[in-house]
Amino acid sequence: MCGIVGIVGRTEVNQDLYDALTALQHRGQDAAGIFTCDLKVHQRKANGLVRDVFQPHHMHALRGRVGIGHIRYPTAGSESAAEAQPFYVNSPYGIALAHNGNLINAGELGHEVFRDELRHVNTDSDSEILLNIFASELGREHRLRLDKNTIFDAVTNVHRRCVGGYAAVAMIFGFGVVAFRDPFAIRPLCFGVRETTEGVEYMVASESVALDALGFELVRDLEPGEAMIITLGGEVHTRQCFEEPCYAPCIFEYVYLARPDSIIDDVSVYKARLRMGEALAQKIAREWSDHDIDVVIPIPETSRTACLPLAYDLGVKYREGFIKNRYVERTFIMPGQTQRARSVRRKLNAIGLEFEGKNVLLVDDSIVRGTTSRQIIQQARDAGARRVYFASAAPPVRYQNVYGIDMPVTGELVAFNRSEEDVAKVIGADRLIYQSLDGLVDAVRRGNPRLGDFDTSCFTGEYVTGGVSSSYLEQIAEHRADVARSARAVSTRDDGELQLPV
Repeated sequence: MCGIVGIVGRTEVNQDLYDALTALQHRGQDAAGIFTCDLKVHQRKANGLVRDVFQPHHMHALRGRVGIGHIRYPTAGSESAAEAQPFYVNSPYGIALAHNGNLINAGELGHEVFRDELRHVNTDSDSEILLNIFASELGREHRLRLDKNTIFDAVTNVHRRCVGGYAAVAMIFGFGVVAFRDPFAIRPLCFGVRETTEGVEYMVASESVALDALGFELVRDLEPGEAMIITLGGEVHTRQCFEEPCYAPCIFEYVYLARPDSIIDDVSVYKARLRMGEALAQKIAREWSDHDIDVVIPIPETSRTACLPLAYDLGVKYREGFIKNRYVERTFIMPGQTQRARSVRRKLNAIGLEFEGKNVLLVDDSIVRGTTSRQIIQQARDAGARRVYFASAAPPVRYQNVYGIDMPVTGELVAFNRSEEDVAKVIGADRLIYQSLDGLVDAVRRGNPRLGDFDTSCFTGEYVTGGVSSSYLEQIAEHRADVARSARAVSTRDDGELQLPV
């Protein structure tokens, strides 16, 4: 997952872009970038958190009333600063683009743009490929001046050629901002307006919390397949650019990725997580009516919302048993399994009084690799818990996600080819309770009955876009293995010197 933002303002937008990216920082901690434009193009992007990438002198240089921004989380093979977004091409018109998601036919498209359209892609990022596809489609009619129909036609052809989950925001220099969402609306994208003394300003962003932070009023989410144009003069145009769009947003956004104070596709993430807790409590009551749980404890932070109604409906005490060090980044989106494991030990500390001699039910939003769960369960035992049960607000994660979440290899997933009892043994729990898929879908859909379908591929292995072959999944696994081998080949000595392989 990544976070994107675009603003067309009446005054300088550099500070607003910075603040919006800060509000979206939970979506990525690996790299950040901003492009703005006045009479010239201004950019700054690098690896690191927003607060580290943008220093005062960078902010002063980012001049202009229009701009886009991006934050990236690390995926296998995309750790270099060269792959920080937004990306830029100067032909035609000059376009910068930021993208959240993943194109599953990126390899084929990369060959096409080089062979047939004479465009050079300089990184392994599918976002740069998406930019070049969009730029190529814009340039087909060779017009000196752009109009909305040309842009909408270009987006239509992007949808025709690109397969996957994507939300994108592009800045066309001298024209304005274009935003579009894939035909299944897998990745989120919304827009809002703000009244100022200088006039109306517009903003698009991955999540509504970015709008809230800057005082923009949420208007709505972009529909699946829809494109939006905001001109420098403040004109707004929208058009459906796909013949048969289908709402199928990624359900993992509601489970873990999004902030609870966001509203995605008219569904409050907070309320959806409350309903997840209620559904999980109902399952425990049905399948384990004689439970001996003394206390329910959430694993900070994401699971708190689901944990509260679960404890209430079971009639069991809710307690905060872990204190989180807020200065350690989210372990799920950290690069490298070793770094994740070390970080888990640093970020949580158990309060012994809440565990001593008790049967404890720990609640988390999901279980992915199992590393975090196993270590936290051991912490609970070390703190004196008599029995440690574990509940997941999501079903078993058994398959890789190919639409932009870093779960690319099934072999890394603790639930792959394992029963719930087997997973319980691996993570060291006395009992494990997973949410049912029906319970999860109902918890989200009740917020918006229009959502007829969801991307639940990480639970079911069924991919809503189609086109995900076994050979494609094998290529992902091979690429990830190559990256891991390269990382292991470079080691660090005890004295801190970098040791290269002989």
